[in-house]
Amino acid sequence: MDESSATRNQYLAAICVNIISLSHGGFCGWTSASFVELLSPNSPLKAGPLDNHQIGWIGSLLCVGGALGTIFFSWCADKIGRKRCLLLITLPALVGFTFSYGLQIIFILGWWIIPFAQNSLHLCLARLLGGFGGGGIFSVIPLYVTEFSEDKSRGILGTFLIVSCNTGILVAFILGNFFTYSAVAWILSSLPLLFILCFAFLPESPQYLINRNNIKGAEKSLRYFRNVKYSKHSLPLPVQMEMDKLLDRAQSTESAPEEAQVGQKDLYNHKARKAFLIGVALMALNQFCGCFAMINYTANIFEQSGSSLSPNISAIVVGVIQLLGSCASTLLVERAGRKLLLVISSIGTGTGLGCLGGYIYLNALGYGTQPFAWIPIASFSFTIFIGCWGVLTLPFVLVSEIMPPKIRSSGSMLCTLCMWTFAFVLIKYLPLMSAIMGMHGMMFFFASCSLSGALFVIVFVPETKGKSIEAILEKL
Repeated sequence: MDESSATRNQYLAAICVNIISLSHGGFCGWTSASFVELLSPNSPLKAGPLDNHQIGWIGSLLCVGGALGTIFFSWCADKIGRKRCLLLITLPALVGFTFSYGLQIIFILGWWIIPFAQNSLHLCLARLLGGFGGGGIFSVIPLYVTEFSEDKSRGILGTFLIVSCNTGILVAFILGNFFTYSAVAWILSSLPLLFILCFAFLPESPQYLINRNNIKGAEKSLRYFRNVKYSKHSLPLPVQMEMDKLLDRAQSTESAPEEAQVGQKDLYNHKARKAFLIGVALMALNQFCGCFAMINYTANIFEQSGSSLSPNISAIVVGVIQLLGSCASTLLVERAGRKLLLVISSIGTGTGLGCLGGYIYLNALGYGTQPFAWIPIASFSFTIFIGCWGVLTLPFVLVSEIMPPKIRSSGSMLCTLCMWTFAFVLIKYLPLMSAIMGMHGMMFFFASCSLSGALFVIVFVPETKGKSIEAILEKL
């Protein structure tokens, strides 16, 4: 069996599971594409145009929902399985033993509230629901992909999450330029339904099944993900070795039942503690690298550069740059490695932000910067592009790889929870930071965070490219 045939189903599964990431990206991009319309005197809301205070809460409640969703779905991932966590929520007994697609219903409700919204409170509720589903996406999808992937393809498949999100953001930007905000919501609400049709037929991860002593189910799942047809004959040797490794891990847990439950000893041992601290630092780098702030200041940067592009067209340009950068990460992650890409991305982001901050500072002092009006767009484009190579893409891959299997769900949950907390602080208080520090001071702050992140990655983060989970843990 050739290599491409063996990984075919893994790529197919990664694409199917990330259809819901595409929907979440659209949900995130919807605000940028729609706030211009909602702030205008011609706002479609019956309550009238939104003000900046309301816009701040609508934007930041996505992160509040994300934090709540991270806690809930990380708990569900261990209790009912990775697949069921993404698919099923049992409805109250009043409606009988009927199952409904939980994460998808949350997204569909979030999208369906938007066209009927009459005031900012309705939009806040929609964003809270969308963020709740997003918390499940960033918590459970990396677990699921890590557990069904081979070592050689785990990095590439892990980057599909951010590529899908960035694709959804770009789609929302493009649709927002041609349709009303309610029409965009109706169009993008079809993505969760498509996810149901595609993902419902995929198996649970083999590692979760083996941990639940479902040996036959685990073998069937492993056969699917390694594209080995079922037969009465034994598994091919490489697949049998994987199966034996999973069985050995499960048997070691059974031989020590007092260790079956995750306790404080598991969370505070040396390897788990180091993995958690690395994960939190990577999530901080993901948010404080400045790329998120750059996206929020898109209109300002293009205006200062003298560009005649409209805010919507500027957003589309940003979306294209993001998508190209994340695609480059997908192509390079198994060639250059995670660590090298993170270092290059961090240094590149810091350099781009430093140049942009210098231009804005000189412009504020009254120096003749007109001959260099191309610098903001060039720095902006470079920062977003190089950021998507690593700091915006790879932390989610690395966190799921470096966590010990026993605490992978709990550890990933805590790291993702930190990420949503950092994101909330940035979204809610970015205008205050800009007022206190000035835009140039804020850019210098983010540049220093990026360069400090590069130094942290060089010293503390292990390379995980092509390595088994056991080999990665040995290096911690």
